[in-house]
Amino acid sequence: MPIAASPAAAQRRVIVLTGILFVSYLTVAMALPTVPIEVHDRLGLDNALGGLAVGLPFLTTLLTRAQAGRLADERGGRRCMLRGLGVYTVASAICMAAAVPAAPHLRFAVLLAGRALLGVGESQVAVGMIGWGIGLMGHARSGKVIALVGAGMYGALAVGGPLGLALFRALGFAGLMATCTLLSVLGAAIAFRFPDAPPTPGQRQPLWRVVRRIALPGAAVGLQGIGFAALGAFMSLDFLSKGWPGAGLGLTCFGIGFVLMRLAFGDLPDRVGGTAVAAGSLLVEATGQYLIWLAPEAWVALLGALLTGLGCSMVFPSMGKEAIRRVEPHLRGTAIGGFAAFQDLAYGATGPVVGLLADRTGYASVFLIGGIAATLGFGAALLAHRGARGAAG
Repeated sequence: MPIAASPAAAQRRVIVLTGILFVSYLTVAMALPTVPIEVHDRLGLDNALGGLAVGLPFLTTLLTRAQAGRLADERGGRRCMLRGLGVYTVASAICMAAAVPAAPHLRFAVLLAGRALLGVGESQVAVGMIGWGIGLMGHARSGKVIALVGAGMYGALAVGGPLGLALFRALGFAGLMATCTLLSVLGAAIAFRFPDAPPTPGQRQPLWRVVRRIALPGAAVGLQGIGFAALGAFMSLDFLSKGWPGAGLGLTCFGIGFVLMRLAFGDLPDRVGGTAVAAGSLLVEATGQYLIWLAPEAWVALLGALLTGLGCSMVFPSMGKEAIRRVEPHLRGTAIGGFAAFQDLAYGATGPVVGLLADRTGYASVFLIGGIAATLGFGAALLAHRGARGAAG
């Protein structure tokens, strides 16, 4: 039985685990800009197949969130995260094997296998880290834990793109995937030294029952995700279509706002309540999306991207805290897995759906949809807030 740590020691452990998450998540982030180059330029396949290779991990992540949640509930967050890091290692090694000279379609099939497995690992690492962190720091600090997890992942996404491209140019795809394999091994070796937070005993429930209890928080975070997905997919194209400079700065401004908010105010949901923070955040996101939609100049759109990042940042940890509050302690992993699936679904569906709209009405219109979605999310957060106050009363 692990010895209980002081709150300060528990927080230090979770911060180190966040660093491990950052390092290991680089295996996901560094591959994002390089996989389509490998598929198109090296294998000679079309862009649609490159897009399939990029998007496949997001699909397998969505499909395995529930399994990861059950694993965290039944075996503990530590085991779930360590298993995910092991899956990262195997997935990166398989992707590395796709660089071995062979028929292009055979290499592509191997690459798809590795990419699919990477999404499975992502489910287990993120859900396991949240469960492990809450077990170490306590339920009262759950908002802080979720905020740290997001900061580690989005921080890796912010630096992983340029770093991955630099390694790809210097070492080739095989060298990049070998680096990813080593990073996963390093993360697992460090995480293995930390104590477990044992799972809470209790009767398990089917996922659909848990999802029904967290539907309002899940709806809020899913509607929030539409704005981010629209920005990531179409803001650069919107700039280029208007002849504005700085087409690549939209995600940079978003990332700055997102990470700074998490680092500066990560404990805000624990101090003032998750639903209230989420409602205010969604209003900020909606304002940012409407600004991009109506922007007459590039700097206005970039300000909108910054506001979108500031707004999106705290919705997941705030609503995640509310989702956890609605279930018993032994169901937290399942709740987080189901809750995260709402956001996964928004990320996966937004691109193709609003892309059809962009083809007909222009790129700016997708940000109108993002603003409307965030406004609806604000309504869902208000309903969740009333429910929380009613339960407290």
